[in-house]
Amino acid sequence: MDAFMVIADPTRRRIIDTLRGGSADVTTLIEQLDLSQSLVSKHLGVLRDAGTVRVEVAGKRRVYHLADDPLPAVLAWVTPYHRTWASALDRLTTLLDDNADIHDNKKEDTRD
Repeated sequence: MDAFMVIADPTRRRIIDTLRGGSADVTTLIEQLDLSQSLVSKHLGVLRDAGTVRVEVAGKRRVYHLADDPLPAVLAWVTPYHRTWASALDRLTTLLDDNADIHDNKKEDTRD
């Protein structure tokens, strides 16, 4: 399953978001997300197969961690857009600052 299909499901996104805050076992995920054990296990299997999460066996528990690079295809796809948006927002900030400076200078001129 490709990375976009992985994040297409809202339950998987909730699991990913939860694991972003730290590792968790299935019981913790069930409690935090208020989901059934079978649903959490099903989605964890998909996430594990996609390489989005990794599992560590700790005694009788399976602890899930977000992978070091969980969604590389998504990041590669969105990065050019992020750069474009960031650049456009930087230009807008500059224009707004310049406009504010002009406005402030006009106020000072009318006071003199």
